[in-house]
Amino acid sequence: MIELEVQALSVTREGLLIDVGRVVVASGFTLLRQRLVQDPNGVLVTLVVRGPERKQRVLEAALDAHERLISFQVLPFEEGVARSHFAAERTFAREAPPAPPAPEPVVEAVVLPSPAKAEPTQAVVVPQEAPQASKPMVAPEPDPDFTFLLEPKPSPAPSPMPIPVEPYVEPMSLGPDLETIEKLMPRLQSDYPGIFPALHALEKSVAAAALESSLHAMGQRTGTWLFMQHYRANGKLGLNEAIRRIGVPALGSMLEVEYKGEGLHIRNSPLCRPDHPSGCKFFIGYLEGLLGPVLPPDSLSIFEVCCRSYGADDCVLAISD
Repeated sequence: MIELEVQALSVTREGLLIDVGRVVVASGFTLLRQRLVQDPNGVLVTLVVRGPERKQRVLEAALDAHERLISFQVLPFEEGVARSHFAAERTFAREAPPAPPAPEPVVEAVVLPSPAKAEPTQAVVVPQEAPQASKPMVAPEPDPDFTFLLEPKPSPAPSPMPIPVEPYVEPMSLGPDLETIEKLMPRLQSDYPGIFPALHALEKSVAAAALESSLHAMGQRTGTWLFMQHYRANGKLGLNEAIRRIGVPALGSMLEVEYKGEGLHIRNSPLCRPDHPSGCKFFIGYLEGLLGPVLPPDSLSIFEVCCRSYGADDCVLAISD
């Protein structure tokens, strides 16, 4: 198994994660994390996926054929490495304007005085020479009949200063805070299904970079514990049957959920609030621990498609095998 970081550029944001997530799952990969960022060039999407090494070319071909992606790149994922998005606030080089042609020498028409005898006046063109300090040249007065008044041209307005845009940097993530999880698990189990006070305590206790991984790990611990308490008598089940018989009732004891086939909708999640880090990783880990024992090994794939923390009405988890 390998982990890859997929960076892509798209024009529109609406439904982008759903479309790209389906491509990732159809190519044999599991979506571990994702991020959308608005940029002057478009919508920047960053995905971290895991799957078989032999499927990397299949994934790249599917992304290349995706009509919503303008461009993309696939790199090996390195934990803890902050990597800038390849399309973030790109500047494009422009060719320098051609140099102006050298000015031609200026000539003046000097009228020579006519000789004593009446002969036609001749105009001789004499190249203008640089003035010498000893003999300064006096410019002839213009003919009043051919004097033109030129209006001065207004000076061009100064160019506006560009607004600096900070480059996009993928934030560093840390592993789960196992010590804090061990301290809070007894409280969560004793208060179940009223688990959210313990989870809020987890949010306040761990570092921001370790929040997602800690929520995911605590969700797995909780789901596995609940399966052993109430659902261990179940044999092997199909995915849809497992979700309807185990997943929906278990989650429904804590909050309002609805399974529509294309995704599991979680409404008014206390872990996912506007302008707050997403808490969907807990529910993903919870379902993995709860449904994993009744499904074939390594067949369960769950990733978040929408979240209230990012402005969606509901949190939606896409579940596939």
